Amino acid sequence: MDANFVQTLHNLLLQTTSNDTALLKATTAQLNQEFYKNPACISALASILASSPEKPVRQLAAVELRKRIAQNSGNLWILLPSNEREEIKARLPQVILAEEDNLVRHSAARVIAAIASIEVPQGTWNNLLPFLQETCASSNAAHREVGSYILYTVLESIVEGFQDYLPHLFQLFSSLLNDPESTEVRITTVKSLGVIAQYIDLDDKALLKSFQDLLPAMILVIGQTVEAGNETGARGLFDVLETLLILEVPVLGRHIPELVEFLLTCGGNHAFDEELRVLALNALNWTVQYKKSKVQSLNLAGHMLEGLFPIASEQEPEDVDDDAPSRSALRIIDGLSTNLPPSQVFPALRTLILQYFNSSEPSQRRGAMLALGVAVEGCSEYMTPLMGQVWPLIEAGLQDGDGSVRKASCVAVSCLCEWLEEECASKHAALVPAIMNLINDEVTQRTACTALDALLEIMQESIDQYLQLIMTRLAGLLETAPVKVKAVVTGAIGSAAHASKDKFLPYFQPTMHHIANFLTLTNEGEEIELRGITMDAIGTFAEAVGKDVFRPYFPEMMKHAFQGCEMGSARLRECSFLFFGVMARVFGEEFAPYLGQVVPPLLTSCKQLEQGEDGLQVSVSDAASAFSSGSSPVGPATVDADGDASIEIEDLDLDKMMDVNSAIAVEKEIAADTIGTLFAATQTHFLPFVEACTLELISLLPHYYEGIRKSSTDSLLEIIRTFYDLSNPEEWNAGATGSSALSAPVVELINHSLPPLLEMYETEDNKSVAASLCVGLAETINKIGPNFVIGHYDTICNIALQILEQKAFCQQDPDQDEEDEAPEDQAEYDSVLISSAGDLVASLANAYGADFNQAFGAFFPQISKYYKKSRSLSDRSAAIGCLAELVSGLKGAITPHTDALLDIFFRALKDDENEVLSNAAFAIGLLIEHSEVDLSSHLGTILQALHPLFINIPEGAPSARLNAKDNATGAVARILEKYTTTIPLDQVLPIFVGALPLKNDPLENRPVFRAIFHLFKTNGQALFAYLDQLLPAFAYVLDPSQQKDQLGDDEVRSSLINLIGLINQEAPTKVQAAGLTPYLPG
Repeated sequence: MDANFVQTLHNLLLQTTSNDTALLKATTAQLNQEFYKNPACISALASILASSPEKPVRQLAAVELRKRIAQNSGNLWILLPSNEREEIKARLPQVILAEEDNLVRHSAARVIAAIASIEVPQGTWNNLLPFLQETCASSNAAHREVGSYILYTVLESIVEGFQDYLPHLFQLFSSLLNDPESTEVRITTVKSLGVIAQYIDLDDKALLKSFQDLLPAMILVIGQTVEAGNETGARGLFDVLETLLILEVPVLGRHIPELVEFLLTCGGNHAFDEELRVLALNALNWTVQYKKSKVQSLNLAGHMLEGLFPIASEQEPEDVDDDAPSRSALRIIDGLSTNLPPSQVFPALRTLILQYFNSSEPSQRRGAMLALGVAVEGCSEYMTPLMGQVWPLIEAGLQDGDGSVRKASCVAVSCLCEWLEEECASKHAALVPAIMNLINDEVTQRTACTALDALLEIMQESIDQYLQLIMTRLAGLLETAPVKVKAVVTGAIGSAAHASKDKFLPYFQPTMHHIANFLTLTNEGEEIELRGITMDAIGTFAEAVGKDVFRPYFPEMMKHAFQGCEMGSARLRECSFLFFGVMARVFGEEFAPYLGQVVPPLLTSCKQLEQGEDGLQVSVSDAASAFSSGSSPVGPATVDADGDASIEIEDLDLDKMMDVNSAIAVEKEIAADTIGTLFAATQTHFLPFVEACTLELISLLPHYYEGIRKSSTDSLLEIIRTFYDLSNPEEWNAGATGSSALSAPVVELINHSLPPLLEMYETEDNKSVAASLCVGLAETINKIGPNFVIGHYDTICNIALQILEQKAFCQQDPDQDEEDEAPEDQAEYDSVLISSAGDLVASLANAYGADFNQAFGAFFPQISKYYKKSRSLSDRSAAIGCLAELVSGLKGAITPHTDALLDIFFRALKDDENEVLSNAAFAIGLLIEHSEVDLSSHLGTILQALHPLFINIPEGAPSARLNAKDNATGAVARILEKYTTTIPLDQVLPIFVGALPLKNDPLENRPVFRAIFHLFKTNGQALFAYLDQLLPAFAYVLDPSQQKDQLGDDEVRSSLINLIGLINQEAPTKVQAAGLTPYLPG
């Protein structure tokens, strides 16, 4: 080895530790050009690592030595003469053992790992493992630390090379986990086991058992590390635990109860540092997410909630971005409610809420309210019939003597409004005054405004009686409140506009005047947030007052939105994109002139790289600010031959990177969603942008963030539907063949877009995205017909079938055996996915008609199994609703399945829930209409089953109850039309006519009026006796002031007007009294 070469290299390395940027850049360029391309640099760096008296130089030598060995798949290392390679391999372990500095030892250990990744697979370093085993068994604790760390770094690189030795390694690890002197040895051993776990095969039962036998000792090490306050070590161990939780092989298996108990104990122990408690609770949250089938089968939710409630009642930090055990506990309660069946969560939760809310400790009352709020999302359906017990707590909480409890109660109201709209809207008389009082209180002002915002969003016409009071109070706060309160006040005014619609007109101009200056704010933080919320609110104003009133403000507001795009804030870009979408909806094709300015920023947003994507995309300044410490004598950034910084991933503050990434990801999500909205609104004007937008949306389908995958899916399918509408398509016919071909551009668009969507599904692990794909496909199939799925029919059928069988990728659970049936009791979110698959099946039946008959045989048992008393309301309702749509799609081809369907529909008509009864009435009516089986012998039973839906309807009954009555009326109408002479008209007509007019489901007016027209033709006298009831019903459906079109069909409307003309010949006085004279023909 050339001593001069080594000395020059040493001196250059020493220079790179300087803070002189120019010297650093010049030195690094010289290293890259004159040294690092020469294999001799490897021996020289190894010599420097072994002999330099300068610790920073030894450290840098180790880092660079690893890089040179690893670069280009080890080419430089292989070019080194074999005798030099052997010398380095022989000497390096001893150098590490002799090294006193821990950082240098660790960097040097990674050099061994780099060499091992090349040599061990080739069988050319057979004495490495014996050396490591010997070192790990040394009586010298420092040697054991070195040996265990080298073993860990080697395993990170080449577990496969050590597969045959794993049984011996497990014996070694069993000893190291109980190292009597060194915490570091125990920690490193757990990390090594975390690496090995990723390579255990499910079929290797012996290896799996050996690993599981070590789990109690691993958990003990984690506990020791937390107890010692070793935050760095604990973070690494909790990372291992999270890795074990997400593995497909159930390595934790039977130890889940002990793990849950351990994490609960750690999380609840006040003697531990708060950050360590948060780490334990985060791991518990992952346990709920990834081991939910074990948590469910062992019924652990109740015990977990008992441990979590005291933690949830602890003090919260002021800053919403700061983590704390209380916030972690609430996240777990949320996770339990969304991942497990509500029957396992809410009963225990309700007991604890009542217990804690009746406590004399305000912190416990506050905890109870917050727990109630976070649990609503996953338990909303289960809670609905129990809300009578919940409202007294909410009302008491809003008037509690302690401000923190009142604030928590406002949070709970916000959550309830989001998930239980009808229930909350019906309680406006109690909620609005209570919340308005809290808006006057500085302690609760902000959370009260947020609660009011959520309530106004769902109040609809109920807002009219409060609008003046609300607007007067909120307008005052726009002048006097702090900036962060002004933001929520502005949001609440937006919701008031949304609810009141044109009644907001008197407040529109004054409010615009009040908030105009918010659009000029530029400071980061609260001001930018207020500016963004103001843009959102103004968009809502435009929708409320309409384009004609808003038009004078339109150009100026667009300018502000464009400025928001250029201010370097992801939040403002997001708000601007939302504003563009709203303006496009409001102004339609009038928005077209802005497309040239709007679409490019959207595409730029979609294209922007996030940190860590396609290599580490971090600017030098961003990287500098992301470093956790700049005090190291060797900076973490080195400069390559081109003068660009390269960053070591382990040196970055990943939490900061994730914050930046999440802001960009949300911005991209909104941008992708806006693209579809713009095309639907501006129609042909958007055509020049379709290709670029489609390609960009397709490129986002594999994105790691589920929000982007979902919005890209929705927008892609929206683009296909809009493009199809613009192609002047002929009306399609149901069936596998016979429909007119789609235009070539539409076919090309579908061929580009549909395969990537179906490919995304194969690896989609998020149920919400999978559900959105199913709903979007269903909507597109219903619009475009069978030609949309040409070549993909079987694939799309299999998607629906997989989900119904609960075997989709997003439904898989490694702890559940493949042959086991999924449990019937499931989380409410799971029911949403099942319902969306039902929508997809129904769309296929609609498109293929009679040709779907064969597929029906496969789908029927999978759908009907969701109608059982043990299933949730959502499952039961979705099953009957889906079967009804299948009957509608197959029409006469449903005949062979009549008996099976009749049986399940009869059972559904005895259900306790209005939603199911409504769907069952609709379904049995369709079966009567379409089945070619003579059902006259069943009519008495059917009418008897429908009869309860017409009677005992209380004042203010829920809409589902009123829908059930309307659907029952539609079913009777179908019977009247088909079996007129078979049923006792004198008993049926009074009930049928008495149910008119339909006020909840106007679609059922079609069969109703078909039956009326049929009866007037075939047995007019029978109906003439009911003219006094029928004519007002006619007037109701023809009234142009009705918000919804009551007939939905010009042919029905025309026939009804002709019928009124005929009745007028017989009974003109009655026609005039009913106000029908204006509708008379001619």
